[in-house]
Amino acid sequence: MPSAPAASPWDVHRLPRAEGRNVLVTGGNAGIGYFVAEQLAGTGATVVLGCRDRGRAEAAIASIRSRVPGADVRHVPLDLADLTSLRASVDALGLDRLDAVVHNAGVALDHPPRRTTAAGHELMFATNHLGHFALTHHLAPLLAAAPGGRVVTTGSFAAKSERLDLDDLQSARDYRPKRAYSRSKLAQMLFALELDRRLRAAGSTTLSVLVQPGGALDSLTPSRPPVHVRTAGERLRHLPLGLVVQGKDAAAWPAVRAVLDPQVRGGRMWSPRAFGLRGTPRAEPLWDHLRDTATAARLWAASRELTGTDVVFTR
Repeated sequence: MPSAPAASPWDVHRLPRAEGRNVLVTGGNAGIGYFVAEQLAGTGATVVLGCRDRGRAEAAIASIRSRVPGADVRHVPLDLADLTSLRASVDALGLDRLDAVVHNAGVALDHPPRRTTAAGHELMFATNHLGHFALTHHLAPLLAAAPGGRVVTTGSFAAKSERLDLDDLQSARDYRPKRAYSRSKLAQMLFALELDRRLRAAGSTTLSVLVQPGGALDSLTPSRPPVHVRTAGERLRHLPLGLVVQGKDAAAWPAVRAVLDPQVRGGRMWSPRAFGLRGTPRAEPLWDHLRDTATAARLWAASRELTGTDVVFTR
């Protein structure tokens, strides 16, 4: 028998069409999330921007439509720091199925003091990890209703050198903002991999895929006014850094591939091919500490208790 034709190389500039598919991008109004949304809108997919600020969402939608005529893109209010609001946000989607969610939104604080949500959770851990954990719980029926639905979780290169303190997940005893941010992203990454293990054990067709966008600078990112404006001077000053890192448009490529590529499988990490910092996306071996299933299971149990939710998928 003749062998099956080899899959064509993935081309970030020639994406497959995706009409009829629904994708939610958290934090899709700015940064990497904006470019994920813009690139997916260009494939014909219906893209929903999940974010708190309606004005910023409308600006992002206008920018996308100016570059993608006829783009099917809209906004749903989403505040990941408010766990009690997430059910209403999912209901507001008005969808009978969701082909993919890109867990992209996040908050990064640079200076003390430690900030907390209304529920008393440390803000970065609550927004970056707990909010996405609980959101996945509410989205599970919609994702399960789509053949091969995908949960795409955005990690960070900053998590590569961090380890979780399971006895101080919310940095209550020792708060260092940059470390707390890195640990919140590590928690997201462990969640993505533990979710894949649970999906496989349940025989679910839903995939959990981890992406790591690499190094991304505003100064290397093309302008999308009023969402993002880059001056020629900024670009020229930081152009040498393009040998090491990239713009946020390129940093969106791993997530876009994780949503669209039929060859993508769950439980893998997609990141830029040059040292995990820049370039086109490829599957990368998991970092050693991401293989720690015991820590991931304990984190899952803690997240379930802190959010009052669990993530359960059926076939």
